Amino acid sequence: WDETHFGKMGSYYINRTFFFDVHPPLGKMLIGLAGYLSGYDGTFPFQKPGDRYEQHNYVGMRGVRLSRLFCAFLGSCLVPFAYLTVLELSKSLPAALLTAFILIFDTGCITLSQYILLDPILLFFLMGAVLSMVKCNSCADRPFSASWWFWLSLTGVNLAGAMGVKFVGLFVVLLVGLNTIYDLWDLLGNLSLSLVMFGKHLLARVLCLILLPLALYTAMFAVHFTVLNKSGPGDGFFSSAFQSQLIGNNLHNVSIPE
Repeated sequence: WDETHFGKMGSYYINRTFFFDVHPPLGKMLIGLAGYLSGYDGTFPFQKPGDRYEQHNYVGMRGVRLSRLFCAFLGSCLVPFAYLTVLELSKSLPAALLTAFILIFDTGCITLSQYILLDPILLFFLMGAVLSMVKCNSCADRPFSASWWFWLSLTGVNLAGAMGVKFVGLFVVLLVGLNTIYDLWDLLGNLSLSLVMFGKHLLARVLCLILLPLALYTAMFAVHFTVLNKSGPGDGFFSSAFQSQLIGNNLHNVSIPE
């Protein structure tokens, strides 16, 4: 049922037609990009659930060939993400393998990943953020090394991705935030660590876990509004001044007083 919504929104991006949705734009932009790169022209109407795709090329957004899969590919990434996270936390190969097999044979995960939905994209960034956080914690004995910076920065990128798909991504932001507070509190209690070095730790986390995600999240909306420059079903949710910038709108290029 939701495929009719998010598939249609992917088509809007391909056709550059402005629309409004309650979720942030990243998930729909990625769906539209996958369709565009696989040759989908954005003409399928997505009027009601169950409509046949027939000659329309939908494989890039929801298909059967791995080379052109998108949502299913992101869903399949959950298995190695879970495996690596549990292996890092438990140092137990049987526990990590059991976790991976549980996800491999989970019908709900398989079903969610084979349709044009935001869920596999959201889960990809959620589990990516947790894995990056755990990997960064494992580098605590060698702070400011290349691997430490990599995992810390990747955590920030995944936080932006999770928030950019759905606002429920706030929960993983909370998880990483609590982990960071605990980490900094532990560093503050380390009497062998100077205040200058503690300040560097604090600055690094502000840079990678606050400023970087905010910059990426803002950039998503910049791309969103740049791409969707034609009049569409979302015009009425915005001001007359905004509508005057949309090609094809009745107010296009009309001078609107501030």
